[in-house]
Amino acid sequence: MAKLSANLKAAFNKAFPERQIYHRSGGTVRYISVSPWQQAIFAAGIAALAGWTVFATGSFVLSGGSSALSGNPDGRELAKYERWVQELRAKDALSRSLLEERTDAFQKETVEWEERQKALEDLYKQLKGEDDLETSSLKGDGAALLVQASIEEADSRQSREPVRITAQFETASSRGSVRALKMDQERILDEAEEIATERTERARGILALTSVGSDRIVASSETGGPFISLANATSGPDLSNLSLMDTGFYSRLSQTQARVAEMLYYEDIVSSLPLGIPVGVPYRLTSNYGVRVDPFKKRPGWHNGIDMAAYHAAPIVAAGPGVVSYAGPRSGYGRLVEIDHGHGFKSRYGHLSGITVKKGQTVEVGDLVGKMGTTGRSTGDHLHFEVWFNGKPYDPIKFLKAGRHVHQE
Repeated sequence: MAKLSANLKAAFNKAFPERQIYHRSGGTVRYISVSPWQQAIFAAGIAALAGWTVFATGSFVLSGGSSALSGNPDGRELAKYERWVQELRAKDALSRSLLEERTDAFQKETVEWEERQKALEDLYKQLKGEDDLETSSLKGDGAALLVQASIEEADSRQSREPVRITAQFETASSRGSVRALKMDQERILDEAEEIATERTERARGILALTSVGSDRIVASSETGGPFISLANATSGPDLSNLSLMDTGFYSRLSQTQARVAEMLYYEDIVSSLPLGIPVGVPYRLTSNYGVRVDPFKKRPGWHNGIDMAAYHAAPIVAAGPGVVSYAGPRSGYGRLVEIDHGHGFKSRYGHLSGITVKKGQTVEVGDLVGKMGTTGRSTGDHLHFEVWFNGKPYDPIKFLKAGRHVHQE
């Protein structure tokens, strides 16, 4: 044992002899002695560190990198990143879905605006017709038309400023604000209804001047006046499938269209009335409508028309548009032309020296129908002019006064 111990001690001293480390600084030399035991401890530490490194590397390789990561903080971070990626993908899918829904909604709303716009343009065309808004559909022999004139019974006429729709028709894409576009459309409806109402009242006023009146005309009409079903009044979509706001718009549009239909109905009646002067040259009124002294019997009698005198063969023209219902001789009238103006109205032109139209012929205001004469029960050249409504004569003077607000003399 003593020999073995001596051999181990000799081997230890040989492996770790005492060493001295010299250090020179500023001309002074110093040294540090490292004992064998200090060297042995240092070597053992290095060997232990190397062994642990080899062991850890082998364990990582043998157990697999992914399983090792899953059990440490780096693995948890990787799992968190994967969750973030999944959440981002879900948000992206949701955004795409919302974008598609909003795109479909925008396209539907665009179609809805186009339908509204078309309905308003159709309404505007109804108001405008073939002529400007400030003129009616009456057409004469180059005569100007004054539907805007005051309908108060007076010889002088006062023209009013023409009523026009000031709201502009624009497409939805050209407006910067949907709310502004909605307000613009509402303003168009308001102005259209105001124009239709005003023009209806003017037409009714003209009818009132004739002493027939609009109520009596509507009561005698086979159709009972204008009517528009709210279900069929617009070309827009089914009201049951619309929102409350859209339903309100189309209901408002239906009401305005009903106003416009009423306006067109009464203006159509006015346009067919015998309101023009039936003598194409200056004339003088020689006998009024009603009770007068009969020129032959020299006693009071009833006169169904008025007498308008000028010169022999003076032009006699149609007082309103219509169809010639009679052209020829008739007892008491001599040569007679009768024009059916529709809506129950007829006009008669008697004592003519010549007739220039035939039965069934269509005439317009101012068209020549005959020449002034003294045929029949007459004492001199003149026109006997009558206006009838539903088989009853009315005072033609009132029609001529109403015509002053339609035809410019």
